[in-house]
Amino acid sequence: MMYRIIADAAMVVHFAFLAYLAVGGFLAWRWRRTIWAHLAVVGWGLLSLATGVECPLTVIEDWGRRNAGLPELPRGGFIDNYIEGVIYPEQYTNLVRLGVAVLVLFSYVGYVLRRQ
Repeated sequence: MMYRIIADAAMVVHFAFLAYLAVGGFLAWRWRRTIWAHLAVVGWGLLSLATGVECPLTVIEDWGRRNAGLPELPRGGFIDNYIEGVIYPEQYTNLVRLGVAVLVLFSYVGYVLRRQ
């Protein structure tokens, strides 16, 4: 039971992480110091996309699932299992990535303009 809770918690944190990636820059408009955390999250996202490095949250979820007697995530990990083909069709992956990038850039432009 505990392993299932760990796996589910990792999944929830993963969703929160991705939501923060998309909109965390807007939070920095109100709480300026959060920009550093958001820059780190965006940096991790870019590193993950560029190199294919596996996210530690995926590793934790897989570990919890395995020990709970559940099947591991598919080869593509969290994104392929919970996001692509579920929230948006797989063929729109690059468009969604571009949309998130534009959203992040817009939030950063607003952050800079609000600081003046």
